[in-house]
Amino acid sequence: MAAAGPTQPDRPDGPHADGEDVLDVEVLPGEDQVDARLRPARLEEFVGQDRVRRQLQLVLAGAIRRGQSADHVLLSGAPGLGKTTLAAIVAHEVGAQFRATSGPAIERPGDLAAILTGLEAGDVLFVDEVHRLPRTVEEVLYPAMEDFELDIVVGKGPGARSIRLELPRFTMVGATTRTGLISSPLRDRFGFSAQLEHYEVEELLRIVRRTAGLLGIPIDDEGAAEVASRSRGTPRIANRLLRRVRDYADVEAQGTVDLEVARAALAVFDVDELGLDRLDRRVLEAVVDGFGGGPVGLTTLATAVAEEPDTVEDAVEPFLLRCGLLQRTPRGRIATPGAYQHLGREQPATGGTDSSARPTLFDDPA
Repeated sequence: MAAAGPTQPDRPDGPHADGEDVLDVEVLPGEDQVDARLRPARLEEFVGQDRVRRQLQLVLAGAIRRGQSADHVLLSGAPGLGKTTLAAIVAHEVGAQFRATSGPAIERPGDLAAILTGLEAGDVLFVDEVHRLPRTVEEVLYPAMEDFELDIVVGKGPGARSIRLELPRFTMVGATTRTGLISSPLRDRFGFSAQLEHYEVEELLRIVRRTAGLLGIPIDDEGAAEVASRSRGTPRIANRLLRRVRDYADVEAQGTVDLEVARAALAVFDVDELGLDRLDRRVLEAVVDGFGGGPVGLTTLATAVAEEPDTVEDAVEPFLLRCGLLQRTPRGRIATPGAYQHLGREQPATGGTDSSARPTLFDDPA
């Protein structure tokens, strides 16, 4: 009698049921799941933003001590600074459920009513891009935030009547990248407002080390410092660059990240010493090479680099301004001496920033 071999797993019905080999493929987590795993869950784990963390800790601790839901919180700042993470931390600290939505997703008052009536006492409702809420939705949100009541209109025409529903006390956390676009009545209904600042390199270095530890990436201090220094003061960018450096290290450098590997990887992905990417340099080169250092208008500049004006204004200019490579003037954008130095260009006699030496329509040719 022949010895019995290893038991074969049952094959599923389908295209491979005829005996063809079926490969067992491990399903790997996507980038979004990795990002969620990297987010800190408590305030003491959150790196940076010391002032905001201290203020938020007092707000939450006071509410917990009184046995109440926390005041509504407004978080503002550039993308990638940790607004969503802090919102989730608020829910975790007070032991409440975290419900998330966004301003553009709430198109009608009925959408907001469905969300609010589904909340339970103490829940934290996170509204990303809160400045994009329609005004008709804001009108319904005011009494909900202030009095925890919801006005609903039943019926149409002369027979329509308004019904006021009581809502459980909840905490709304709004996040915005454009504080100036939030209407004053809505902004005033947030009990606590915080402005998140860009991170220092030392803080980003701590984030890079923490992320590398969670992802199991072998990286030395110099390699981590190189990634942190090119992350534009933004944790989200730091984590993204670290993952790309890991990809390069796994394929080209036996998986270990040191200074040489980090520099080579970031060069492959078009991230230079200051953190400028390909689009940043295209905009800077257009101002310096295409328009003699400026001034040049936003629309003209966007056309020159084949991008939308909003993309140039919102995604490119803020970092170039922070680096001191670009200036905004009433006449347009002007390259600074630092821009010429960074691009390796020789600065003209006028410097690209002084228009007083340029001839005007009323100058005497003689």
